[in-house]
Amino acid sequence: MALTGRAALLAALGSLPVGLLAPSWTGMLAVNAPLSLAILCDYCLAAPVRTLRFTRSGDTSVRLGESAEVQLTVTNPARRTLRAHIRDAWPPSSWPTGTEQTASRHELTVPPGERRRLATLLRPTRRGDRHTERVTVRSFGPLGLAARQGNHDVPWTVRVLPPFTSRKHLPSRLARLRELDGRTSVLTRGEGTEFDSLRPYVPGDDTRSIDWRATARQSAVAIRTWRPERDRHILVVLDTGRTSAGRVGDVPRLDAAMDATLLLTALAARAGDRVDLLAYDRRTRAQVRGRSASDVLPAMVNALSTLEPELVETDARGLAATVLKSAPRRSLVVLLTSLETAPVEEGLLPVLPQLTQRHTVLVASVADPHAQAMSTARGSVDAVYEAAAGGQAQSQRRRTSEKLQRYGVTVVDAVPGSLAPALADAYLALKAAGRL
Repeated sequence: MALTGRAALLAALGSLPVGLLAPSWTGMLAVNAPLSLAILCDYCLAAPVRTLRFTRSGDTSVRLGESAEVQLTVTNPARRTLRAHIRDAWPPSSWPTGTEQTASRHELTVPPGERRRLATLLRPTRRGDRHTERVTVRSFGPLGLAARQGNHDVPWTVRVLPPFTSRKHLPSRLARLRELDGRTSVLTRGEGTEFDSLRPYVPGDDTRSIDWRATARQSAVAIRTWRPERDRHILVVLDTGRTSAGRVGDVPRLDAAMDATLLLTALAARAGDRVDLLAYDRRTRAQVRGRSASDVLPAMVNALSTLEPELVETDARGLAATVLKSAPRRSLVVLLTSLETAPVEEGLLPVLPQLTQRHTVLVASVADPHAQAMSTARGSVDAVYEAAAGGQAQSQRRRTSEKLQRYGVTVVDAVPGSLAPALADAYLALKAAGRL
C-alpha cells in the first residue's frame, strides 16, 4: 500500500481543530477512524497490479546521440478501471542528466478489459547495451487516498551504436578513390599494379607497358593500363589496453579510434578490399572476419558498440601472434594504439619486425589537442612552463614516430577530429603507391 499526499493532507486538516480546541485521544480517533476506513475502501477499489500484462515493442538499436522510442503496452484484465502512475525504469545513461524524471514516468487510465500504449523516449549518453530494469505500477483508488504498488519485469534491450561522425568525410574520399581507380572521365588512370584494360599506344607512354601479344593480334600498338589493387586484405587492430581509456578532448581514445575504423572500413569496402577487425589487450575482445563488402560495416558497428577499454597493460607479444594468425597472407595491418614512449619502446618495437617482415604496417594514434595548445602558450611564467611541457610531449611523440618509421611503418598522428580523415588519406596514399 502507498498513501498519497491527499490522505496526509486530510489527516492534518482533521487533526488540527482537535489538537487546538480539545486535545484528546478520543477526538483524534473520532477524526482519523473515518479517514482510515476511507483509505481502506479506496485501496480495495483500486485495480490490482499483479494481474496487469505488459508487452514491449519499438527500437532495438540507436546511434549514440540520437533518440530511440520504446513502446510499453499495458493491458488491464481486471473489472475495475486502472488509474495508475507508471515508471519505466532504465539505466541512468539512457537519458541526459536531469531528464530521467520526466522521460520515464507516465500517467494513464485503462478501462476494464482494454489496453493502452505508452512511449518512452530514450537518448543514451554512452555506447553499449541498455537493458530495462523493471516497470513499477502505482494503481490509485477512485478517492485518490491510497494506491496498490507492484513491480513487473518486462525485458527489452536497446543497443547503442557508435555515432560514426566521420561519415561526413566519406564522399570526398570516395571521389579521390574514383580518381585513383580511373573511373572519373576527366582524369587519367592512376598508377597501380593490377591490370585493368588495353588501349592504343600514345606517344609518350611508357614502352614497358606495351602488350606485345595484343599488338601482334591487331594492327595498332596496345598498351596495358593499370588500376590500384583490389581484393586486398586489411586487418584493423584496436588496442583496448589502459592507454585507450584516456580521454582526449571530450571522448576516450578508443572512441576516436572506433570512428576512424568505421570510416576506413566504409572506404575500403567500396574500394573492393576485404576488411577484418581485431580488438585486443591481453586477449581478444572483439573480432570480425570474413564478411562481404555489404555486411562488413554493420558487423563492425555491432562489434564496436559493446567494446570498452580494459585497465590492463597490452600484451604486445600476444597481439603480434594473434595478428599473424589472423592474417596468414600479406595484408595491410592498421594498428590503432598510443604513441606514448614507454608502451611503444617496451612493448611494440621488439615485436614489430615480425609484423613488418610479412605485412605492411600502419600505426595510427590519437594526439592530444591540449598539448598542442600548451606548446603555444605565452604571457606568464605558468604559461611558459606549460609551453615547455607541451613541447616536450610533442617532441617525445615525434621521436617515437621516427623510431617506428625506421622499421618501414607508416605513422598517422592526429587529433580526434582529424584522425579518421588522416587515416583514410594514408590508406589512399598506400593504395596509389601500390604498397598494399
